[in-house]
Amino acid sequence: MVRKIIWWGLAVILAGFALIQLVPYGRDHTNPAVVQEPDWDSPQTRELAARACFDCHSNETTWPWYSSIAPVSSLVPRDVDQGRRRFNLSDWGQRSWDGDRMAKAVSEGEMPPWCYLPLHPQARLSDGEKQALTQGLAALSR
Repeated sequence: MVRKIIWWGLAVILAGFALIQLVPYGRDHTNPAVVQEPDWDSPQTRELAARACFDCHSNETTWPWYSSIAPVSSLVPRDVDQGRRRFNLSDWGQRSWDGDRMAKAVSEGEMPPWCYLPLHPQARLSDGEKQALTQGLAALSR
């Protein structure tokens, strides 16, 4: 009897997972055009920002394969939209972004977030890279 309940429970969960794949919400992975990047202080700063920040904080998001699988397909675009609203390195001239605030988030280990790093190991920065990125982002505010 217990096996039967577990079997039916698993079947219902699997059927539910299959059905939510039919909902197209969150699967539009088009990036807006790059309007203007900041005047980077060095090519190294841009490269570090591209590695660690661009997927959420620019219009140059590289959408991973799992961003098309529900329920993650609704979470990833939401995170990218929030990141772009907070700090967007692709429309630098449109709003006044605060490089000092972003530099502080990087230096204090808030960015990139811990939950992003397991699936994006290229975003993991050494202490030296973190320091270089922090200084480069702070220079954007001047």
